Amino acid sequence: MTSDAVVRARHLVAEYVPGALVAILAGSSARGQATSTSDLDIAVLVPDGAGTRRETLRYKGLPVELFVHTRAGLAELFSADAASRRGTMQHMYAEGVVVIDQDGAAVRLQAWAQELLAEGPAALGPEAVETARYALTDAIDDLADAADRFEQLAVAAVVLQSAADLLLDHHHAWYGAGKWFPRRLLAVDAERGTALLEGHLRLCETADPTPLLLAATQVLNLVGSPLSEGYHRTWPGAGQ
Repeated sequence: MTSDAVVRARHLVAEYVPGALVAILAGSSARGQATSTSDLDIAVLVPDGAGTRRETLRYKGLPVELFVHTRAGLAELFSADAASRRGTMQHMYAEGVVVIDQDGAAVRLQAWAQELLAEGPAALGPEAVETARYALTDAIDDLADAADRFEQLAVAAVVLQSAADLLLDHHHAWYGAGKWFPRRLLAVDAERGTALLEGHLRLCETADPTPLLLAATQVLNLVGSPLSEGYHRTWPGAGQ
């Protein structure tokens, strides 16, 4: 994290969100890993009665993502991010740098976010895990049989994502999207995560699905084995 990023974020919030109570600089700029194209991710607490919004803008040549919310709005965002199993706002608050703190709330909000992150997402229920096992088993079978290269690549992406989701749930860990997908996967299970990612890379480079199939099957065995025959699900309202 550089002092320039903090100063820039503070000035930006003062200009675009006057009256902000708390501002948290998150992302690569907060970690001191920003590149010339990195954006500024800023969470902003505003007084009650204001609206909650996400806004993308450009400030002095830099792309900016503003996440503006009241206390009630933040609670709703935390709840939504917990339901998505990604914890985006929780990570922003827990790991970000305070750039504005008008009413002393920043420390309390960061502690709240850290507590929620430590709890992790709610575990998938047995029925959801069973459905995920069935879906991954089906995708593995499709990948093993795929002869068309485009179909193989498409199914491989499904296998990677499905296996990663099951592995992260097994470890009671938060999901990640984009660049955070491999980061979260490797952080929670370096051995199995590496096997999945390297297996997918191998398939993309050589069309050989074997390493990815082995890695995904290993995850299936970890969470209860492959599932095809014997899978049964009754849809609500069926037969009425």
